[in-house]
Amino acid sequence: MRLLLIAGLGLVGALALLSATQPWASFKLELGAAAQDHLAVTGQEFNQSLSSLALAVLAGALALTIAGKVFRRVLGVVLALLGVGVSAVAITVLVDPSAAAIARVTKLTGLAGGSAQDAITGTSLTVWPIVTAALGAVVVLLGVLVLVVSGRWATAGRKYETSAKRVESDEPDRIADWDALSDGDDPSDAEPSSAEAASDDDAAGTGFGGTEPGAPRA
Repeated sequence: MRLLLIAGLGLVGALALLSATQPWASFKLELGAAAQDHLAVTGQEFNQSLSSLALAVLAGALALTIAGKVFRRVLGVVLALLGVGVSAVAITVLVDPSAAAIARVTKLTGLAGGSAQDAITGTSLTVWPIVTAALGAVVVLLGVLVLVVSGRWATAGRKYETSAKRVESDEPDRIADWDALSDGDDPSDAEPSSAEAASDDDAAGTGFGGTEPGAPRA
């Protein structure tokens, strides 16, 4: 599950970044309004934050590979919000592409406000804004899954190893003791050391049924 979520986020983030460079809509402009009568606008030109959102999704996927339990849940919330942002950019273009392209038309024609919108005589959308809206929804879903299930993931590193996999040592280890307490184990119940066991064996040898070391045999 962990690998699938991280790989999925990486793939969706890469696709969103690719989508930002593709033409989302083409506009037919009024004759004489500009040097050209057609204008193609990419996702990045519609909204410059789209690439930043996609890169943030990729960065979040990478951060999940090393994040601790609490930070993974924070990343899940952040990724879900990034997905909302990606979808919002695409939906804004789908709802009113002409209004979303005003800045680009103004830069090309020199017209502003209502005059720039009046200069647009035709609009044609491509499939990319729909794809991007879907990608944003997938990021939201994956972010929620990270929030829900990431607490069960094992984290690499000595501090976060389970007590069953932790290498035993004769030296006291406060970090290991805290981890053992978190797992429900009491480190004070540990078995006696080899020196203590040997001492107990010697004491047992002198008791009932045993013989003193060096004592003559019957």
